[in-house]
Formats: sequence, C-alpha cells, structure tokens
Amino acid sequence: MSKYKGFLPVCKEDLQTKGIKQLDFVYVLGDAYIDHPSFGAAIIGRVLEHNGYTVGIIAQPDFRNADSILSLGIPRLAFLVSSGNMDSMINHYYVSKKRRTKDAYTPGGEIGKRPDRAVIVYCNMIRKHCKDIPIIVGGIEASLRRLAHYDYWSDSFRRSILLESGADLVSYGMGEKSIVEIADALNAGINIKDITYVPGTVYKRKVLKDDFAEAIFLPTYEEMLADKKKYGDSFLIQSQNTDPINGRTLIEKYSEHCYIIQNPPALPLSEKEMDEVYNLPYMRAIHPSYKALGGIPAIEEVRFSLTSNRGCFGSCNFCSLAFHQGRIVQTRSHESLISEAEQIINMPDFKGYIHDVGGPTANFRHPACKNQLKTGACKNKKCLFPTPCKNLDADHSDYIALLRKLRSLKKVKKVFVRSGVRFDYLLADKDDAFLKELVEHHISGQLKVAPEHVSDQVLNKMGKPSFAVYKRFVAKYEKYNKEFKKNQYLVPYFMSSHPGSTLKDAVALAEYIRDTGYIPEQVQDYYPTPSTMSTVMYYTEIDPRDGKPVYVAKNPHEKALQRALIQYSNPENYDLVKEALQICGRQDLIGFGEKCLIRPRKLAKEKKDLQNTNNKSNTQKNLSHKQKISKNGKNANYIMKKKQASGKDKLNDRKRKR
Repeated sequence: MSKYKGFLPVCKEDLQTKGIKQLDFVYVLGDAYIDHPSFGAAIIGRVLEHNGYTVGIIAQPDFRNADSILSLGIPRLAFLVSSGNMDSMINHYYVSKKRRTKDAYTPGGEIGKRPDRAVIVYCNMIRKHCKDIPIIVGGIEASLRRLAHYDYWSDSFRRSILLESGADLVSYGMGEKSIVEIADALNAGINIKDITYVPGTVYKRKVLKDDFAEAIFLPTYEEMLADKKKYGDSFLIQSQNTDPINGRTLIEKYSEHCYIIQNPPALPLSEKEMDEVYNLPYMRAIHPSYKALGGIPAIEEVRFSLTSNRGCFGSCNFCSLAFHQGRIVQTRSHESLISEAEQIINMPDFKGYIHDVGGPTANFRHPACKNQLKTGACKNKKCLFPTPCKNLDADHSDYIALLRKLRSLKKVKKVFVRSGVRFDYLLADKDDAFLKELVEHHISGQLKVAPEHVSDQVLNKMGKPSFAVYKRFVAKYEKYNKEFKKNQYLVPYFMSSHPGSTLKDAVALAEYIRDTGYIPEQVQDYYPTPSTMSTVMYYTEIDPRDGKPVYVAKNPHEKALQRALIQYSNPENYDLVKEALQICGRQDLIGFGEKCLIRPRKLAKEKKDLQNTNNKSNTQKNLSHKQKISKNGKNANYIMKKKQASGKDKLNDRKRKR
C-alpha cells in the first residue's frame, strides 16, 4: 500500500509535498483526471501505487506545446499514454464526421482539449524530448488499434498504433496484471525491448529470433492493403484468439524488417483480485483544480453507481467489448460491493439512490459456462448467438441476492439497474425471479433495452438474436408490470445503416415503431469503430464469418434516409421519409390511413393555401369594414360641424334683429 495520501501528483508542487524527487511513471492522459474506479487511468495509477511505484498524472497536456509533456519531469521507468476512457476520434466526431460541441471528460464539457489521435500525438511529443525512454500505450484507443485496422475517419487502412506512435509496448485489455509485470521487469533492469513475454501486450521486432512454432501468422499488411478480403480473414482469426486460455500468439508482418507480435490476453482477474482493485484508496472525485472550471460532466453518470462485473460473452458484432475486455465475465464479491455502497451512502450529496449495479451487461454475474474457466471461450461458437448454447448457465440467483442486500442498506431508497440488460440471457433463465424483481424494485420508470432492429437479416449481421426473442421479452415484461401494478415503459434502442440493412429493412423498422406508438428521441446511426466485426463488414462489404457479400449503406444520403425512417414522425424528416418510401415502392405508406407513416404534403399544402386565402379574404373584409366605419365617421363629423355652423348663423340673425 502506498504511503502517499490524496490524489496522485499532477504538478511539481505535489511532488515536493509528497517528497518525491523523481516519479517512476508519468501517465499522459487525454481526459481530465478523475480519481474514481470507473476511469482506467485512476485504476492503473492506483494499482501501480499499490505495488510500490510512484505515478504522476499529466492530464490533457497542451498538445500544441511539446514542452508540456515534461511538466512532471522525466520518469525513472517509463511514460504511460492513453487517450482516456474514450477513443479520441469518437470523442471528437459524430458518425457524420461533424465536430462534436461537448466533451464530457473535460472541465466544463469544453471540446478541443485533446488532439485527434491523442495516443499518437502524445507519443510524438514525448519522443521529441526523450528518444530512449520506454513508452507504454494502453486504454481503448491503443487497444483497438494494436494491429492493422480500418480507420473510418480517414477512410483508410492503417498500420498498428505501435508503428504510428513510436511506442514500445501496447498493454491491451484492462491492463492491471500486465502493467505490474512490465513495471517489475523495468524495475529489475530489463530493457523494454526484451519484455516480450507478458500476456496482454503487443510489441514490435525487426527480426523474428524467438521460436514462434505455435504462433499464427496473419496476412501481411501489404496483402490486406491490396485485398480487403484478406483483412476479413485476419480479423476472423483475431476474434478467435481473444481468450487467455486458448488464444495463441499472432504475428503481423509489415516488411522484411518489421513485425508486430501480439501475445495472448492476460488472465482474467479472480474475485479476490477484482475486490483488491476496487478497494484501493480512490478519492472518488474529480481533481480539485477542476471545480472552478465547471467540474467534469462524466463523473455524474458514475458518482453513485457500482461496477459489479467486467467482460461480456454477449459478443455483439458492432461492440468492441469482447475484443477489449474478453468474453470471460469477472465479478466482485458482495462484500466488496456493499463496502463501496456504504462509502457512497456516506457521501454528503447522496440522496438515497444507487444509480446502477452492473457493467458491460448488468445481468452477467458469472462465466457463461463452467468450461470457460477450464478450456476458455469457444473459438467458433458464441454463447448466445444465434440461440443460447446448450451449456449456457443462465442463472440470476447471485445477482438477485446482491440487489436484495444493497436495497436493504440503511439510507438506500432505491437501487436501479441502468446498465444494459441482455434480454435473451434473461429469457434463457428458466426462473422468472430476476425479471420479477427487476420490474418490482429496480426500474426508474423506464427500462432501456437494445433489440437494435426488427429484421432478422440485419440482426444476424449484428450477432443479435431474432426479433421474436425480443417480442417474447416484451410480453413477459408487460405481464409482470400488470401483476405488480406498475406503469413502467420499455425504451428500445434501434440502429440504422448497420451492414446488411437496406432501405426496405429500415421501412420495416419504421412500421414496427408505428405499430407500437413509440417515438424514439435518439437513433444510433451505425458508427464503424476500430476492431469490430461490423466494421470489417463495413470496410470489406464481406461477412468474414462465411465470406459472403454484405450490403452496406455508405452513401451519406442513404444513411440519412434510413435514419429518418426511424424518426418518421419528425416533420423535419418528411422529405427524406417520402423519398425513401418512393424508392422502396411503398407509396401505400403515404396517405391518411392508420398504417400510413406520412400524409401527402400536396394536399396539406393546398389546405394551407386555402387557409391563407381565407385569412386574406377575412383580412380584406375587416379592412373594408374599418374603412366604412372610418368613412361614416368622417361624414358624421361633417354633418355635425355643418349643424353647429348653422346654429351659430341663426343665433347671429336673432341678435341682429334685436
């Protein structure tokens, strides 16, 4: 345990206060510094500190000034570099490639405090001053770019981030085990170039000297650059080797003197190890220097939430979790979670509500099956897709027990489940006890679920269950809401333009939305992020799983058409919806019937024109009436004045006669 208290050092004054002459590690971070276990930099920093190393944080250095990278001096062992909790390109750009206006990980939500491709930029800043200092990159941005990959923003096929950044190692995945093993090796005097044996790392070599008899040689970079199908073949192999037990070393050749080698993933943390990580002395707050700048918006989502698990055997094709965290679910003990809940309860601004108890998938509280811990996750088979595996252990009893303990704590009014709930796994459980408890106790008015689409053809490309499964879930959900006399809604998430989705599929989705009466406020237009199966389909227009062609909507206008159909009731989308329906030959959905999505605008325009004509006519009548009144008023005044003048004349005549 560290002898230092408070936040990790962020400036030289902190080093002086703590009596640190030289840091062992300097962590360069794209996010603002939040010392909370929901943020990767805080976890890695505290884990290293727990193992006897000193760590300082340079959060959001001025990327226009390379000298800012030296604000804490040169570390004794290595620089650590991460873009933060999000990929910097996703953080900066919408799927339309338009610039975002807010950054939840920056003080006051200000955008532009980190560069595009932050890991590469930060490493180049370091290399400008320190040619030989080891650089270890990690986090989501580096992890998903560890091998050659398609880059959506530049629409190009890019090399491993090791080659583009000049870093020495990638620590991919969650990183607690690998970073300690790397630190111990560096501390023992081992050269960074000789640290080639750590699970969960990627390194580069000019010559292959080691024995790689068991390794898999992926298609070369040049082969993939020349033939997109080769990239699909490569990624399929990569996806089959994300397991720490049965995964093999992968080698990607760039030239005769350049190889990238990926070691198998690190072993998952045991329950005891998970407890230790989350029991470290986090301040559970943003760094005090940010308070005057408006705070950090990202803390609000997790301030009163608990992380109970990591890893996901759901393995949706558009999600990078399996590629990053792995398919073996790791959990914390009830005691650890209750202890953290008690810390939350004692926070001054706690109002009695624990906002979430979950992780990537809330209702995964143990490995998918017993075999995973012995032989690893199956290479060519998924746990839930296309249907649940016969060996799947669908059991919510542990999660139910945990939630009951948490909601029985003093000062706790409600415990919500807001992480994603995998409804196909829920239905695979023969006992409805969890669904009943969820409906009765753990929903804040609405439950968010992700059916994603209604077309089985599209769902197949997504790696999601058929739509009939979602319908079964909806029926059960409504049944138990009636049973408990609850009026709680389902908020389904839908995705447009995913590979495989045509305009006809989008129309079918719009018809389902019409029939349910649900009006989606948000729609996720498919976003091709690095290193997912769906992104490979988007780039290659081939499904790597079977080698068959996949329809992909890449044209921005067609993507806009698909998105507009999901929000057909928005008047701003009228022209796009009409165009889409005409293209699909579905003019039957344009009219006044109950099943129509939109009304004919021509008739609506004529009605509006008629209304304008009537208004104009009424205006003219009113004007004429006013003029008549005005004219009559003038005549009356004239007669009155004439009468007054006549009266005066008669009076004068009388005076003269006298």
